Amino acid sequence: MELLLIVAVLVAVVFLVSAAQRNKSGRGAHELDDAKADARQAIERLGGQIYNLSGTDAASKQALADASERYTAAGSQIEQARTPVQARLAKQTALEGLYYIRAARLAMGMDPGPEIPTLDGQQTAGRVTENREIDFEGRKVAASPAPSSRTPNYFPGGRVAGRPVPAGWYSEPWWKPALVAGAWGVGSMLLFSAMFSGMAGVPYDAQAFEQGFDSGYDQGLEAGQDGGDYGDAGGDYGGGDYGGGDYGGGDFGAGGDFGGFDF
Repeated sequence: MELLLIVAVLVAVVFLVSAAQRNKSGRGAHELDDAKADARQAIERLGGQIYNLSGTDAASKQALADASERYTAAGSQIEQARTPVQARLAKQTALEGLYYIRAARLAMGMDPGPEIPTLDGQQTAGRVTENREIDFEGRKVAASPAPSSRTPNYFPGGRVAGRPVPAGWYSEPWWKPALVAGAWGVGSMLLFSAMFSGMAGVPYDAQAFEQGFDSGYDQGLEAGQDGGDYGDAGGDYGGGDYGGGDYGGGDFGAGGDFGGFDF
């Protein structure tokens, strides 16, 4: 009788564990489906905007080109997504593309359209609030809160390779080497310090920029500022931490700049 009782208990335990695993798997699949559907809405919205707009000047044309790259990257990411975290990161890429669309519309004097959800790290990165021009490594690098022929390169704000890049218009995409390589060069702190030192709207000093901050710090600070935004989408994707646009050393392989988001 004791043996039969032990066998019955073991069978019951196996049954309960199996049922729990099936329930967990079902919930996970449902969550993934929801996250994918949510991401695809943003991707489809981005695609529609890209196909309906044509740039009229250097700033709007560059912004639309960047939006197109994000659209390609987001499509690749959502096709490869196997977890809700990966699907949410695809949505982040699409949202970044929508910020480029918004920038292009503003550059062309058009209505910017509806508000866009905040990107990861965007609030803590700050934004350019005044015109600046510096000499850096034999060239002039400019930043401005508005587009111009001098500053045609837009960035929506966020983390790149773990460090903040303020939202604004720039004479060149000085963050792109870190976006592609997943790491900043030795002169990045000097550029950041010279460009943004004392600028209202940029909360980081050069030392903070050089050290970088992880997503937990950003999330906590953003939550204190505005009740939180998208957070960090549950973590990294394949070793890259998005931040406004870095996909860490080729998490997705292809897609323009996204072979390199910390976006």
